[in-house]
Amino acid sequence: MGRVHLDDPDLPLADLMTEWPQTIPVFVKYNMLCVGCLIGPFHTVTDACAEYSLDQETFLTELMQAAGLA
Repeated sequence: MGRVHLDDPDLPLADLMTEWPQTIPVFVKYNMLCVGCLIGPFHTVTDACAEYSLDQETFLTELMQAAGLA
């Protein structure tokens, strides 16, 4: 299996937060209930942004910065 990429559109949120726990405050900042959610292994950033009416590009940029990848 190859390296996990934060900007992979198919990356489940649970995997994202496991690989980059420093991104969790970004979810908390937007009052998202994704941290510890039972749907986390199935939802992606795209799903979460749609659910919370967030701009995906902006949110992903914040995640990348928090993870130290931007």
